[in-house]
Order: sequence, then structure tokens, then C-alpha cells
Amino acid sequence: MNKELVAALRELEKEKGIKIDTLIEALKGALNSAYKKNYKIDYDSRVDINIETGEIQVFKVLGEDEKDEHEKDELEVTPDNFGRIAAQTAMQVIKQKIKEAEREIMYEEFKDRVGDLVTGIIQQSDARFTLVDLGKVEALLPQYEQVPNERYRHGERIKAYISEVRKTTKGPQVIVSRTHTGLIRKLFELEVPEISEALVEIINIAREPGYRTKIAVRSNDKNVDPVGACVGPKGSRVRMVVDELGGEKIDIVNFSEDVVEFIKNSLSPARVVKVLTDEERKFALVVVPNDQLSLAIGREGQNARLAAKLTGWKIDIKSQQQFEDELEEARRQRLESRQDEAAEE
Repeated sequence: MNKELVAALRELEKEKGIKIDTLIEALKGALNSAYKKNYKIDYDSRVDINIETGEIQVFKVLGEDEKDEHEKDELEVTPDNFGRIAAQTAMQVIKQKIKEAEREIMYEEFKDRVGDLVTGIIQQSDARFTLVDLGKVEALLPQYEQVPNERYRHGERIKAYISEVRKTTKGPQVIVSRTHTGLIRKLFELEVPEISEALVEIINIAREPGYRTKIAVRSNDKNVDPVGACVGPKGSRVRMVVDELGGEKIDIVNFSEDVVEFIKNSLSPARVVKVLTDEERKFALVVVPNDQLSLAIGREGQNARLAAKLTGWKIDIKSQQQFEDELEEARRQRLESRQDEAAEE
């Protein structure tokens, strides 16, 4: 049995990549615990395994008073029927180590997949989280990674973004997201060959999951229109992404190194008359036609909010009428102030 045990351990090392030294040490500890439990001893003991022959020996660790009598530190006390216990224990240890190795392999495989787009099948959904079967593992779609107005039904296929991989005693815990901006990026990479070929680049994404997303893109090839490439023939490419996101509205705009131009683009589909900027405060006052104010601000301020996120600038939007009225008021106040100063002189 002992030679067979060593052969099995060496095979395990080859197949699963578990070092034989690791297995032997685990086995020694388990066998020592089994010896103490089965023989109800009241002294310290240790187990030794000969890695060449597979011979298993149990030793009693002698106390100071016993050392003088035996003139050694330990005494062999291997029971005659210990082979049966050893075989059972070895089987349990090997099974446990195989499980641990498989979990480690799975973790190593998935830890480098953070940022990947995956397709899975919804297994279970409740108020706390949704389980998504990815084939090798079940991923967790927590509530905070779920889109508020999406419903996840058992058996449905779903695309998600791997946002985190945690190491646990039960193997890797893969966290996936439907709200991450990385999901938008990956979906466009899937649908737009020009992005995967680096002809078109996504510079930034601003998103309010389930409602609206703005994407700033630029071309690395003067012959390629970045917005047109992302929209696709008759809107086919962007429509595929919108469908995957359950109808979420997507605005694709041209990125520009010119801040004024970029802010104008970011407020699409609204037209912009002028942009006044304060570089130090990263603040922009945007003036739009009177009939474009509500469009520029958007429902509950969403368009303006996303434009600010996309550009990294604080944005205040006024209609032409508001802007002119405020200019007129400022002029009037300056004039009154000058008149007051003249009167005092």
C-alpha cells in the first residue's frame, strides 16, 4: 500500500501540479491527528513518511524524564494495524488537496480576467443578488452591480463585465457587473471592428445605467469617421449595444483636445451658441438657443450631468435670452455703481 501511495502522490504532482512535499507534509499532519484520535494517547507524537519507500512510522516524542532511560529524543510506536488508518486518511487528504488545487487553478484563471466581457445564463435571482452560470464557475451579480430597471429571469442569457475576482476557501468568487462603464466599452469593441483594430478609440464614457450613456470617441485614421463607425450602417452597430442594454439611450460624440469644442459636442443633441470657460476652476458657461435649453439640460438635468462627467468640467447652461438678460443686468449694475462713485466725488 505504501509504495502505491507514493506512486499516487507522484502522479498527482504530475497531473495537478501539487508538489509532493506539500502532499507529504499534509499527510504527516493528518496521520498524526488520526493516530492521536484512534489510540487516545496522552503524549506528543509525530509521523514520518519515507518518500522513497512509502514506509510510514509513528514516533512518541519523549519527555525529559524519559530521554535518560532511552538515551534518545523519540521512540517508534507504530501500531501493527496502522496501515488501514493510513490508507483512509491518505484518501481524505488527497481528495482535499485535489479540491484545493482545482480551486487555485480556477482562481489563477479568473483573476486575470477582470475587465473581460462574459456571457452567462441566469440561474437564480433574489433581492440580494443574481447568480450567473459562466460554465466553469457561477458568478455573482450583486444588487449594486445591477441596472435598476432590468429584470433577470431564470434561463436567460446575459452579457456582463467581470469587475472583481475574490479568493475564497471555496474557490474564486467572480463578481460581474451590468452597470460598469467597462461593459459599454467591451460591447462596442465587440460590434465595431475599427475599435478592436485601434482605428477608433473610446476616450471616455459617462453613464447613468439603464437610462443614458455618453461616449467620446476619436479616430486614429483621418479616413475613418469615429462616430459613424460606432453608429454603423443605418445605426446597426449602436442598435446592437442598445438592445443588449435593454433600450438604454446612447449618445456618441467626437472627442476634441479643444475644450470648447468638446463641451459643445458633449451636450449633443442640443445645439450650442457659445461656451465661456474658466480654466482655473474648470468651469464652463454654455449658451444655447432659447428653444434648446430643455434639450441641453435634459430630463432631470441628465444631459448636462453626463456632459460634465464626460468632459470633467463643471457646466452651467443658459438660454440666449437668460444670458442677454443677465448681461444687461450686469451692465445696469456697473453703470449705477459708476454713477454712485461720481456723485460721491
